[in-house]
Amino acid sequence: SGHANVQMAVDSLKLGAFEFLQKPFQMARLLNFVNRALENIDLKKEKKVLEGKLFHSYEVVGESNGIEKIKNLISKVGNTESRVFISGPAGSGKELIARQIHKSSPRSKKPFVVVNGALLDPEKYEAELFGTEKEDGMTNYGFFEKAKDGTLLIDEISEIPLETQAKILRVLIDQKFRRVNGSQEVNVNVRIISTTSKNIREEVDKGNFREDLYHRLNVVPIYLPPLKERSEDIPLLLKYFSKKISELNGIPEAKIDTNLQLFYQYDWPGNVRELRNLVERISILSVNEKKLNVTTLIQDALSQKNVQENEDKYENVFSYPLKEAREKFEKDYLTSQLKKHKGNISKTAEFVGMERSALHRKLKTLGI
Repeated sequence: SGHANVQMAVDSLKLGAFEFLQKPFQMARLLNFVNRALENIDLKKEKKVLEGKLFHSYEVVGESNGIEKIKNLISKVGNTESRVFISGPAGSGKELIARQIHKSSPRSKKPFVVVNGALLDPEKYEAELFGTEKEDGMTNYGFFEKAKDGTLLIDEISEIPLETQAKILRVLIDQKFRRVNGSQEVNVNVRIISTTSKNIREEVDKGNFREDLYHRLNVVPIYLPPLKERSEDIPLLLKYFSKKISELNGIPEAKIDTNLQLFYQYDWPGNVRELRNLVERISILSVNEKKLNVTTLIQDALSQKNVQENEDKYENVFSYPLKEAREKFEKDYLTSQLKKHKGNISKTAEFVGMERSALHRKLKTLGI
């Protein structure tokens, strides 16, 4: 502009201008600004690519009733300031749910800080959570201050000792704390999300976790079921991870048979994390391998993990008379087929080659 003032420059920048020039200007100055603007765009593009390769770029995948309820809860609690308590077995995706809540909240541009209660040094809990002040004037900031105006995820909160739990409770009540060796109160504005893989109610009853803290944290409870209880999501997860790993690593997408029976017979003790690791291993091993049988690779991987369980199962079967052994096999077989077909009786009957009414009677007889 040739008729500029300070307010015009401020308004222009607020509206999204990269820089403001007042006429007359030197050509070198204009070119310098243009170069900086292009560098800025390149950095934003690079940042987006890098973020896409990180854990927090993953999505919540599934169509089972449990996952649909969780997706609905995320959309509801995202815009609130409510504290969320996420429980579920290890590897089920608790941190992912916490990140999704943060991303859908007004705090999404602020820090998301993760502290794992199980990995903290037992002698330095308070120093790591609240920070320290030293005699030489140096200040070490704790997790609460690092998460200022953002979200603090306290992972495996049940592992934090009772004495420190009391101090966390005081922070939640007063919204302020003192650093270790500090003399001044530090005000803190942080949203707390907590997770645990333990039965927190049992921990409270045993006296290992403060009930008053539990009620403060458990404003919105979310339970993540183990993968074996939502096996209808397995095909979706296999396809999603196969595509995601292909994009992240720049390799061809692995062709995985999602109907493979073993996927639904296996118990997945490591839950979704274990399934993702399996897909990544298969994706990497199958690169440039024309003769590699992906199905055999999966069978070998899961069978090795399940070998003791299978041996015990077969030993038990061989100890039964023929009729009971056959019933046990039929029960295991039909249970896995029902999981595979999302509990749909008609589809299961068609696949196993039975009439729908006959399958109903068989399921009733077997106690399924």
